[in-house]
Amino acid sequence: MRKIIYIFLFVTQFVWSQTETALPLDKYEDVLEKVWVDSVYNQMTFEEKVGQLFMVAAYSNKDSVHVKSIEKLVEEYKIGGLIFFQGGPVRQAKLTNRYQAKSKVPLFVGIDAEWGLSMRLDSTYRYPWNMTLGAVQDMKLIEKMGKQMAKQAKRLGLQFNFAPVLDINTNPLNPIIGNRSFGENKENVTERALALMKGIQSEGVFATGKHFPGHGDTATDSHHTLPTVSFSKDRLDEVELYPYRKLFREGLASVMVAHLNVPSIEPREGYPTSISQNVVTNILKKDLNFKGLIFTDALNMKGASNFKQPGDIDLEAFLAGNDILLFAENVPVALEKFCQAYNDTLFTDERLEHSVKKILKYKYKAGLNNYKPINLKNLYQDLNASEYEDLNYQLYENAVTVLKKEEHNFPITNVEHENIAYVKLGDDVNDSFLNGIKTYAQITEIENDSIHLMLKNLQKFSKVIVGFHKADGAWKKHDFKSNELAVLDSISKHHNVTLTVFAKPYTLLAIKDFSNIENVVVAYQNNYIAQTVAAEVVFGAIGAKGKTPVSINSFFKVDEGHKTNKINILAYSTPQNVGMNPAILARIDALANKAIDGNMTPGMQILVARKGKIVYQKSFGYHDYKKDTKVNNQDVYDLASLTKILSTLPNMMQLYDKGRVKFDSKLGQMLPLFQNTNKKDITLKELLAHQAGLQAWIPFYQTTLDSTKHPSKKYYRKTYSPEFPLQVSENLFLRKDYQDTIMKAIADSKLLPKKQYKYSDFTFIILKDYLERTLHRSLDFISYHNFYKPMGMNTMMYNPLRKMDMSVIPPTEKDNYFRYTTVQGYVHDMGAAMQDGVGGHAGLFANAVDVAKMMQLFLQKGNYGGHQYFSEKTFDAFNDCAYCNVGNRRGMGFDKPQLTGEGPTCGCASMTSFGHTGFTGTIAWADPDKDLIYIFLSNRTFPDSAENKLSKNNIREDIQKVIYEAIIN
Repeated sequence: MRKIIYIFLFVTQFVWSQTETALPLDKYEDVLEKVWVDSVYNQMTFEEKVGQLFMVAAYSNKDSVHVKSIEKLVEEYKIGGLIFFQGGPVRQAKLTNRYQAKSKVPLFVGIDAEWGLSMRLDSTYRYPWNMTLGAVQDMKLIEKMGKQMAKQAKRLGLQFNFAPVLDINTNPLNPIIGNRSFGENKENVTERALALMKGIQSEGVFATGKHFPGHGDTATDSHHTLPTVSFSKDRLDEVELYPYRKLFREGLASVMVAHLNVPSIEPREGYPTSISQNVVTNILKKDLNFKGLIFTDALNMKGASNFKQPGDIDLEAFLAGNDILLFAENVPVALEKFCQAYNDTLFTDERLEHSVKKILKYKYKAGLNNYKPINLKNLYQDLNASEYEDLNYQLYENAVTVLKKEEHNFPITNVEHENIAYVKLGDDVNDSFLNGIKTYAQITEIENDSIHLMLKNLQKFSKVIVGFHKADGAWKKHDFKSNELAVLDSISKHHNVTLTVFAKPYTLLAIKDFSNIENVVVAYQNNYIAQTVAAEVVFGAIGAKGKTPVSINSFFKVDEGHKTNKINILAYSTPQNVGMNPAILARIDALANKAIDGNMTPGMQILVARKGKIVYQKSFGYHDYKKDTKVNNQDVYDLASLTKILSTLPNMMQLYDKGRVKFDSKLGQMLPLFQNTNKKDITLKELLAHQAGLQAWIPFYQTTLDSTKHPSKKYYRKTYSPEFPLQVSENLFLRKDYQDTIMKAIADSKLLPKKQYKYSDFTFIILKDYLERTLHRSLDFISYHNFYKPMGMNTMMYNPLRKMDMSVIPPTEKDNYFRYTTVQGYVHDMGAAMQDGVGGHAGLFANAVDVAKMMQLFLQKGNYGGHQYFSEKTFDAFNDCAYCNVGNRRGMGFDKPQLTGEGPTCGCASMTSFGHTGFTGTIAWADPDKDLIYIFLSNRTFPDSAENKLSKNNIREDIQKVIYEAIIN
């Protein structure tokens, strides 16, 4: 048997060697390839051979008439391939299987997917434009994009992606290439096209360079007319053909020939390059020695179809030297023309054999000799895998370009000293950018309906961020309107402006003077990733790396772009980019929904950050069980006891850092009220670790109720007055001297029999009083100026109703024992409410992002945004578990993982981790060992707090467990 195989291989090798010189093809890669090609070819009729030349347009969003017409071309006319256009992936896959099943020889299937399948198909992934990639300096990222695009193409049964675009866009007004080009510099275009080609072809999908000989300096659209390229042959050779030579040497599989009028290489007037023998055969095949497949551009385009009728144009293209006739409009007529031309000896058997065997050879290379139908199972999921989002973030992070920046004033830092406004230009969405910049600073949105009114409203602002937003899908309409230019000019004359452009870079050509615009940022596109990344660049969460792929008049040259500083503030990314498994992390959703379905809480916010990047941020459920208002990421929750570590504790850390208080400082020394009490010798260390023997709490409110259990008129009024200034709820004001009553009650309270761990609110009520007396300011003022304002924590505050609308604050309880109202926007904790909403132990409100910022500050040991709020040594001291040896897990103010039994964590957090939980159903936890932050905010106390089902069901702990399971490195 083995001897027979050897004889077979020898014979086929001999036949190959004898015919090799006769066929001007690349060498066959193996004997079996040649055997398959020859065997298929030799069984074909003349008509079947001609049929292989045609690649017909197919759609998955058209009716049965269209489908039957394609089937007829496949079955009766034996066409060689299909190019799919608009539709959806599952519909296309089903049609591909259907058409392939009816084809005698497996079909080539291709698609224009220059920035991913979404260029043609809904429900598929969209990558950046080539022009956006032109700003990216890391070619490995572009090659990786090519690999991912190819994986998606293979999954959809495609053999060709008609990319990369090799056109060098030297004409900014080019109506058809523009953002489809990598830029105007031949080396840059070549470098990126090569990277994309390598990525595509590394996965076994054929790349197609286009549009030969070069469509980059055209002023008309070849879909509608025949564009003229008036360059000399030397210029074409030096510039337009430059990328083709390089990619040919690197193994480009195929080329698409454009419909162009290029007099220097085709002297016949108005004769398209796509049907020019001089262009296709003499220049492309002979001069440039290209051996791969040659496609025409779509033959239905007016640049070709205006020249000759269907059938005639196909024949002319073939005679010129093309192998595959793309988007043939009338295959039956064309077949007749080919038969007639063959009979008239206009082409030979050898010419037909050359193209058909080349086509079959590439079908073999594509694996179509062993064709298998597309597996429809999980097709949508596979085409939208999370890894594609990971790369997209990286691409935009590397693309966003700072063309101009004010020295020492970009990115925008020291936000506590700034008053920043935002003005929107353009007519597309801006939500992600606006929410993004609001993550980093207090931003006021100013309408631009009237220039006069807008300028008046902008007077008090130190900086203005102008965002220009245009829809990605309408890049031909990205120009500034005249009134928008007037608005920009007016603002920039009077204010420090950061212009951020979410549109093609050519948009900037309309600006005639940049001298008054301090900072210019180009984000290239207007999707949510571009907007998120641009916001991060503006405020320094990431540094800018991009360089412009095109010049902007005399103001900005190609490859211009400032690298900017990254400062250590929270940014956004995807789980995979920080070493987490997104599929595992997605299990959080089920636990969140379990809590909501079980009426454990009406709604919640959940956030996960790792390595300084927020990678999971979702809101679930509603504000209450009426389900009228969905929770969103900007909503503000009552944080309850998280206040202890987010307000009181960091201020104590600052005093400790400055040497104004020590762990062995005694309470009697710190506050005169305690000098002659049983608490005078309690140390700060004991207080912070809940090791002081204090009572857990006192229900202070109960002594202020009358005999009917309602607020007594002795203590309360329904309206504000200087004597009753402490607002407990919307219509309830407490007597001003009751603060002293609270502190005296604590001073007079009994101690536990011995000093042991006992969690107590007294610690932080006492420390609030200490801070206010030491710093001569209220705690809300202290925390705001020391931390929240400089850190851009715009939602973290006491008494939020004094600054924001109630509609963004979920309610916490229907109080029927004290305030007799729905508690919403007022602190849930009764003791904090009786302190005008400002407690050391409770009272703070915020969204999950702002809580995460403070936890990130702790993770970075006192540094955030480049500012050192307290020393690393101080943080380490406060994060120490000083009493672990006696069974007390607590740090100095921080909660720590349980030592045994039940506790605040999943049991999987490291002992260096720290955080706190809150009565309203909150947790904030950070783990230095994993560089990890977990935030969970809810209003589980609504409508009443009697049963803590959230805690009984371990929802917060189970979510934390999932987070740790998601860590892969």
